[in-house]
Amino acid sequence: MTLIIVTILILSYLLIATSNLTKVNKTAIAIFAAAAGWVLYICYGTDFVMSQHSAEYTDFLGGAVPTSTAVKHYIAQNIFLKYVGRGAEIVLFLLATMTIVEILNNNGCFDFLTELMKTRKSRKLLWMMTGITFVISANLDNITTTTMMLVVMHGLIPNRRHRMIYGCAIVLAANCGGALTVIGDPTGLLLWNNGAVTASRFSASMAIPCLVSCALPVFMLGRMLPERMDMEWALPYRGDDTNLSRWQRIMMLFVGIGGLWFIPTFHNITKLSPFIGALCVLSLLWIVNEVVNRKLMNVDKMIQRRVPRVLQYGVIQMMLFVMGMMLAVGVVYETGAMSWLSRNIDYHIHNIWIMGALAAAMGSMVDSFATSLSFISLYPITDAGALSTWADADYMMSFVQNGKYWRVIAYSAAMGGNFMLTGSLSGLALMKMERIHVGWYLKNVGGTSLAAWVIGMFVMMIMAL
Repeated sequence: MTLIIVTILILSYLLIATSNLTKVNKTAIAIFAAAAGWVLYICYGTDFVMSQHSAEYTDFLGGAVPTSTAVKHYIAQNIFLKYVGRGAEIVLFLLATMTIVEILNNNGCFDFLTELMKTRKSRKLLWMMTGITFVISANLDNITTTTMMLVVMHGLIPNRRHRMIYGCAIVLAANCGGALTVIGDPTGLLLWNNGAVTASRFSASMAIPCLVSCALPVFMLGRMLPERMDMEWALPYRGDDTNLSRWQRIMMLFVGIGGLWFIPTFHNITKLSPFIGALCVLSLLWIVNEVVNRKLMNVDKMIQRRVPRVLQYGVIQMMLFVMGMMLAVGVVYETGAMSWLSRNIDYHIHNIWIMGALAAAMGSMVDSFATSLSFISLYPITDAGALSTWADADYMMSFVQNGKYWRVIAYSAAMGGNFMLTGSLSGLALMKMERIHVGWYLKNVGGTSLAAWVIGMFVMMIMAL
């Protein structure tokens, strides 16, 4: 049965990697893999529980006679809900940050960015747009940031070929900026929630590699642009004649973005899950939103201004995908297959840098989050105090809190999404909006992104010495 469950996960990865060709939604694939895996796990629950959790199951029975019903209750209460809880933490955090972005965008809090980018110098605009995307993505969700910046870009640049170049820069900046912090990408959030990294150490070690992986491809993209080009400066029409003042918008931006910056401190003080901090920021921003838009309370046409659309539709698919992958990888882990695979990797490979290369290759074809989740699930966090008991203490140092392995996997999986557009949700959003072909991207961006990743890995090696 273990082989069947593992096969389902492998097939799901293949379908996710080829979803652009098969037109099968990757979210549906992830949810199916999760549901099928756990149903099969339940069917043979006694064998799995006795091999992986025999002591805990005995305590759970409390002297009662073991039955098939008791096994199902144990799996449901002590195993399944654990993975649901971990997935829910990430999903709720994503929901909060996406809603924050939607509230800010609905109220025109990002409109002044368009004002800042008033230049006809193509390369200057390229770097301004890249820098803004990088900073925003480091604090908010990748896909939401990408979508927002692509909309801004589409309103500024009339030429499709130029939009393709700027769109690629936005995707690169979103992926690299998201990998910089623990709150900018689901992978970093997963590592932070599990206690594998701390926020400050993670960002400090990822800063230079992420900047290199962004700057080099963008520099090469800039060489494809003319010196000057035509621009359109019209701000988006929001369907009302009520405009918030600049100071009101800056205040909302400060509450939303500044609040997210405070989340690591909130987590260190309270030890509560980061999504609680994100929800606190969201609630405060929502109250401010209601206050500054109080004149719109009785106007039905203004409802979209006050109620974030993310709560109604759209990026729900991303959250379901994250939950599906968390459950699908979780059931494979509970079969013991991950432990068997990690032992073989330790014996045959025994090198975290090779593991990083494998993560980058897989991330370019499958999905950066699915890839990082799979590699992270291979190893538990090693207790630094117990390193002296290990035969290869230097190698096991890579798996302690803030160890090299977690950073290498997070960086490589995220940058793998830059090699091909299909490797990240941001890339897929660009493909859908600007109809960019994978071949064109590989020719103009993929090779440079690969070279930038290699340089970034070399930098990480030097920093790890």
